[in-house]
Amino acid sequence: MAPKKPVSRKTRRPKPIVMWINHLDLLPGDFSVTTSFNLVSSGVGGGSLSGLEIRSSTTGAIAQGGGGKGVSMGLEVPPGFLIKGVRVCYQLSNARSFISQIRLAQLQIPPSTALVILDDPTDLIAPGPICVNSNSTTVDPSAGAVSLDFFVNFGNTSDEIVIRGVGLFLAKVP
Repeated sequence: MAPKKPVSRKTRRPKPIVMWINHLDLLPGDFSVTTSFNLVSSGVGGGSLSGLEIRSSTTGAIAQGGGGKGVSMGLEVPPGFLIKGVRVCYQLSNARSFISQIRLAQLQIPPSTALVILDDPTDLIAPGPICVNSNSTTVDPSAGAVSLDFFVNFGNTSDEIVIRGVGLFLAKVP
């Protein structure tokens, strides 16, 4: 048997790393959505595990002013890295209310539009607690500001979606 040929650094693909971001920075996208935080307990699941609590005063996936209902935040990525995907750790009080979409959008220059780079419409209906990865993508944050959106769909106004953590899959710019 012939010895294995070593893989050169030029042909080896760097493995994306996960950079955990502050999920408590997610802001409601319209007046029907509220977010809160309780350090002692999120109220979903057992124990004293906290998280960002998302509630809605209306049912469905459409915001009061039109468009998707959800939470959003701007992303800060270290220079020299690309965003390759998103990981969200969450828990649902009931599977009838869930995260319906993960989106990354990038501000264009001049800043009159944002281009959707990742639009993952997978319904996250597992009650959890669970961590799920989005579809793969490639976003170069040096080309413009990037926002992360989680769109939600509420089946009942008494339900709650709790975000336990959010990570970005990053890879060094080649």
